Amino acid sequence: MIFTTGSTVAVQSVVHFASSFHSPGLTHPYKKPSLFTTCCSSFSKKVGTESSNMCVYIPNKLPDKKYVRVFDTTLRDGEQAPGAALTPPQKLEIARQLAKLRVDIMEVGFPASSEEEFETVKTIAKTVGNEMDEETGYLPVICAVARCKQRDIKAVWEAVKYAKRPTILIFISTSDIHMKYKLKKTGEEVIQMAVSSVRFAKSLGFNEIQFGCEDAGRSEKDFLCKILGEAIKAGATTVNLADTVGINMPQEIGELVSYLKANTPGIDDVVFSIHCHNDLGVATANAIAGVCAGARQVDVTVNGIGERSGNAPLEEVVMALKCGGASTMDGVYTGIDTSQIMATSKMVQEYTGLYVQSHKPIVGANYFAHKSDLNQAGIFKNQGTYSPEDVEVVKSQN
Repeated sequence: MIFTTGSTVAVQSVVHFASSFHSPGLTHPYKKPSLFTTCCSSFSKKVGTESSNMCVYIPNKLPDKKYVRVFDTTLRDGEQAPGAALTPPQKLEIARQLAKLRVDIMEVGFPASSEEEFETVKTIAKTVGNEMDEETGYLPVICAVARCKQRDIKAVWEAVKYAKRPTILIFISTSDIHMKYKLKKTGEEVIQMAVSSVRFAKSLGFNEIQFGCEDAGRSEKDFLCKILGEAIKAGATTVNLADTVGINMPQEIGELVSYLKANTPGIDDVVFSIHCHNDLGVATANAIAGVCAGARQVDVTVNGIGERSGNAPLEEVVMALKCGGASTMDGVYTGIDTSQIMATSKMVQEYTGLYVQSHKPIVGANYFAHKSDLNQAGIFKNQGTYSPEDVEVVKSQN
């Protein structure tokens, strides 16, 4: 599979297996909640290649235990960056580019926030959410966010239900300080809000429900185990931990993920997700630490845009997993088409007006510009030493 080292593995059997899921009776997966027929993303069984082979998408299951889903929130959390307002046509174009990038899930907005936002999310669901790649079987999951309020949840359903693969991210604060001063609720009241919200979403028709703990990084571990366990019991298929204020260190994230995976009832029956902010400059490191501890979904934004200091950058997390997944992370990999990274980065920069610094990892103008004679010698002697082709860097720009 992609990003691993060793001998080449034949792909014919995988293609044959995947093709058996092309059934006219399964064009809308929510007719059969137990079986989902989209691709997790294009991925390869050959070292160094990225051919597109279809795989089954099941909300609470992964194609294998090494696969890491990429949950892109550029159009929701990313747009919260100061000055990053996008027009509806720009959002649609970025969503189509994210599909070319092969993100597993794209979170495209907060429908309850305004009528324009609602209509934009619905447009993306009706278009990008139904544009399956006939050759690979890839189809993105379309997600929108809601607080633990029935109004929010209903707005998400009415906006995303037109997609073949709709989902919702329901979130609530779980830290003592947020529950006391922001929500003005007790822990038990917050748990009840979470449970009733997940159940309500399920009653509307959602077969895939993501439940997120806001400010999880400052929450009591045992309380997180309890609320996540109850959310899973109510029907959540993915659970998400957010370092909302970007205060945690990689070791803390790793320990928290490990603890929750060991002590949360039902955790083995869902996908575990991590959402990191970059206030202390360690969002990428935190996301990687979460994956190493067992998280199998990472929330990211293109170029790392987002409120305050931004989110974990998609390009950094993906390329870190690609470069180190096999050697230091027990073989984890994503399905991202890395050849689309530069085009996606440039589009987001142009539309948001948030241009990256020249020394920005992966997508900065200087990333593959080598001043050192030693580095120049290395790249000329062995093109595998550094790989601008992986992200479609135009060599003339270097």
